[in-house]
Amino acid sequence: MLNQTHSKGTIQTVSGQVAEVLFSEGHPIIHEVLSDSEKQVLLQVYAASGKNKYYCLILKGRDHLNKGFEVMGKGHTLSIPVGSQVLGRVMDLFGTEQDGGKKLDLSLSKPVFGPAPKYRDIASKKEIWETGIKSIDFISPLVKGGKIGLFGGAGVGKTILLTELLHNLLTLQKGEKTDKTKRVSVFAGVGERVREGHELFHELKEKNVLSHVALLYGAMGESASMRFLTALAAVSVAEQFRDAEECDVLFLMDNVFRFAQAGSELSTLTKTIPSEDGYQPTLTSEMAAFHERLTSTKKNVVSAIEAIYVPSDDLLDQGVQAIYPYLDSIITLSRDVYQEGIFPAIDLLHSSSSMISPEIVGDQHYEALIAAQSILKKAAGLERMVALVGENELSADNKTIYRRARMIKNYMSQPFYVVEVQTGRKGAYVPLKQTVEDVSGIVSGKFDNKKPEDLYMIGCIEEKRDATT
Repeated sequence: MLNQTHSKGTIQTVSGQVAEVLFSEGHPIIHEVLSDSEKQVLLQVYAASGKNKYYCLILKGRDHLNKGFEVMGKGHTLSIPVGSQVLGRVMDLFGTEQDGGKKLDLSLSKPVFGPAPKYRDIASKKEIWETGIKSIDFISPLVKGGKIGLFGGAGVGKTILLTELLHNLLTLQKGEKTDKTKRVSVFAGVGERVREGHELFHELKEKNVLSHVALLYGAMGESASMRFLTALAAVSVAEQFRDAEECDVLFLMDNVFRFAQAGSELSTLTKTIPSEDGYQPTLTSEMAAFHERLTSTKKNVVSAIEAIYVPSDDLLDQGVQAIYPYLDSIITLSRDVYQEGIFPAIDLLHSSSSMISPEIVGDQHYEALIAAQSILKKAAGLERMVALVGENELSADNKTIYRRARMIKNYMSQPFYVVEVQTGRKGAYVPLKQTVEDVSGIVSGKFDNKKPEDLYMIGCIEEKRDATT
């Protein structure tokens, strides 16, 4: 949407990365870009603050601002370069290249803010997308065209798991589907470390899949406005691939909580009264504006994998709870599991998926999952008894249950490709069918002759058997 009447205003106050502007001529539209005559500063209209007054996000040139500084509306909103030119590239919110490569063509761009697809254009597919990671495929499978969330506190392995998913889904397919529909990936790094983004770039380059990935970074050192807008800019890039380029898109974000946190910081700077939980009152609508655009259409799909930081390991934090309604599958990373030395540190009882039904995953998978969860729940009730008197004091039946639960937990550990250098273990990709057969064997007692330690950090059980024969 363009503003035909160019507005003109003067800076009244500057607070952090937010400026309050009084407009004497015309009225800007929300999200409109403002600049000065010498193009030293760049602002974006955020919200009204009073009669003819607006809060504006400072995107560039904060040092040049002072009371009375004049800015003018540009008649358009912020845009981001899109299309095949961004594949294999690292860029920021403004489309500025960060990888030392050639400049991107800014003429081919798309607005950062946009509407979600119309209801009649939305398609809902219920097809499992195999990742090769046992615990995810078995407990909380990724759905083509769906969304999966990786929840966890600091240092429990969210980024590593996200990177392994990206590696498995892209390296094996090289960006092409069997039906000739091109598959590309968009990665949004929001509020995370620059080092992690640098490592991901080189990891993708070494695996020869960088040409199928577009990377947008708004690191933790950037302002709240930059971090907030980077997430929305990445969505615009994904939309372009879905609608104009007719690609199936794998969208990854690390992490969504930092997007919510950036919105909270902006809300504080604009003197908005927070909600009862301490977050911005617009948290729910901001999450909706972000997630509803990441929707599959009847032509092409967008599959989203989102890492979500859990502050103080509190899953009831409102910033975390606001994300749950949009997810098809939930992966919960546990610090207790991490301290047991099981990687990925997925809590098998607190991870779930709306796709778990016999009609979607099949009878064998469904029955194996129900049986495994039953054993794990019973074993959790025996933990206190084992801690007090030891495993040997359990009854024969309880001892079997406890032992099989340990076998399931150890079996769900897995060596990853992306950390081979650090761990010294060769990465493993395990087909879903094999995982279901192995778990079925564990719960039925087929592998009771094995020690739980034998199933730690392996691929499938047959590989372990072949290695020991």
